[in-house]
Amino acid sequence: MDTLETPLYEIHKSLGGNMVSFGGYLLPTHYTSINHEHEVVRTKAGLFDVSHMGEFSISGHDAEIFLQQITTNNVASLKVGQAQYTAMCYEDGGIIDDLILYKTGDEFLLVVNSNNISKNLKWIKKNLKGNVKLKDLSSKMGLVAIQGPRSRDILQILTKTDLNSINFYHFVIGEVDGVESIISRTGYTGELGYELYIDSNFICDIWNKLLDIGSPYGLEPVGLGCRDTLRLEMKYPLYGNDIDETTNPLEAGLGWITKFDKESFIGKNSIIDIKSKIQRRLVCIEMKEKSIPRKGYLIYKGNDLVGRITSGTMSPSLGKGIGLGYVRLPNTEIGTNLYIDIRGKRKSAVIVNPPFYKNGSLME
Repeated sequence: MDTLETPLYEIHKSLGGNMVSFGGYLLPTHYTSINHEHEVVRTKAGLFDVSHMGEFSISGHDAEIFLQQITTNNVASLKVGQAQYTAMCYEDGGIIDDLILYKTGDEFLLVVNSNNISKNLKWIKKNLKGNVKLKDLSSKMGLVAIQGPRSRDILQILTKTDLNSINFYHFVIGEVDGVESIISRTGYTGELGYELYIDSNFICDIWNKLLDIGSPYGLEPVGLGCRDTLRLEMKYPLYGNDIDETTNPLEAGLGWITKFDKESFIGKNSIIDIKSKIQRRLVCIEMKEKSIPRKGYLIYKGNDLVGRITSGTMSPSLGKGIGLGYVRLPNTEIGTNLYIDIRGKRKSAVIVNPPFYKNGSLME
């Protein structure tokens, strides 16, 4: 498969971005260092290119009924201007993808992970019923995210939309520097922040303008490296690591977006059946020794193998090794002492309450 470039590729190169392939796209892991950029987002503001994400328009008279059937959350509870975190599952309850759904009126925008775009399209087309129109907008839409406690002050300079009026998981259709944009407030960092969905022809201008006006506030371009450390500190799952087709929403801690009171959705019966048979759960693991848990490392309780790390890093905010991992019941209680096999040596760790980082500006 050929590696794709986002509209901002040349800008990333000119800024000295360390470019790697991610989800089929060349994107920067960092421009300076992951730790520095992590700190910038936690204390000031960072600007991410997330144009690799996929966007589908779903419209038509039966759009809501259809989405209610293929996603796990309750679409009927969405009002115009609201966003919803949700998932699509196979009939066996395995997670196809985790998604964000926006209700713009009679139309919905479904935002999906980049490495799942073609898989999601096939699945949606296979299950299309009724008066529903599906459009893949992924190649036409640019997406940048400004995240951090100063993000509102910076973005407000470029828009007449009152950003104070946008609550968490809400959005408006407005203008940014005179360009039409969906201005959304969801985020993946634990900090106050906004996503701007803009025609890809204008995304470079908006990126440059944001960096220009944001510079006095400490805004810097930031890469996928700190996006990963930030989301991990918040226990936000990453598809392909912490959730995938072999995991179900309940063991992944996503029961809150799985609405059994809906009449039906694909995978519902299997997930109900799984409910009484859950054998493992995704937990937050903090190292008690100076070491870093990495994806694939084995987890022990005493001498018993009880799980495996799915995501891990050295937390820049906490100065400790942290990780997510699936651990076999009944070894998942908060405070449970575990050992992580790190290159043949077992290092002590403990299960802690999520999120790891509790001082974000998310709800300000």
